[in-house]
Amino acid sequence: MDYIIRDAVADDMPQVMGLIKELAKFEKEEHAVEVTVDDLVRDGFGEKKLFHCFVALSREKIIGIALVYPRYSTWKGPVIHLEDLIVSENARGKGLGSALLAEVVKYGYSLGVKRICWEVLDWNDPAIDFYESKGARVMRDWDVVQLDEKGIQNFIENTK
Repeated sequence: MDYIIRDAVADDMPQVMGLIKELAKFEKEEHAVEVTVDDLVRDGFGEKKLFHCFVALSREKIIGIALVYPRYSTWKGPVIHLEDLIVSENARGKGLGSALLAEVVKYGYSLGVKRICWEVLDWNDPAIDFYESKGARVMRDWDVVQLDEKGIQNFIENTK
């Protein structure tokens, strides 16, 4: 499979959204996607850039993405978070995930980050095996903690 990987541009966001929805379907969370193409354009290419995205293209079609954003570790200093590495189902097994992850690692290295971190679902054995084969450490003793929009609102209302 012939493909190129490059930095995303705003015009890529409709196809990026398609891959986001494909991932949500795979994770059985289709209803959970609230972000819109306009949000992606504003947040990735507007005045306050909140993320950086790499896209993999084959014949002008985006078949993979890696989306990262900056974080700060009180123990390590600057880090980046890999929010999603998505390869379209029909393009898997051809080295595209490895190539996208390599772009993320090179990007992090160029920024001088101390760590690149991400989450993986505990039932996604192929992804876990992939990441471990690349030298990543899957920390099974940590749990992800979140306050969603409703949880934030409830928190605010209960602390008045």
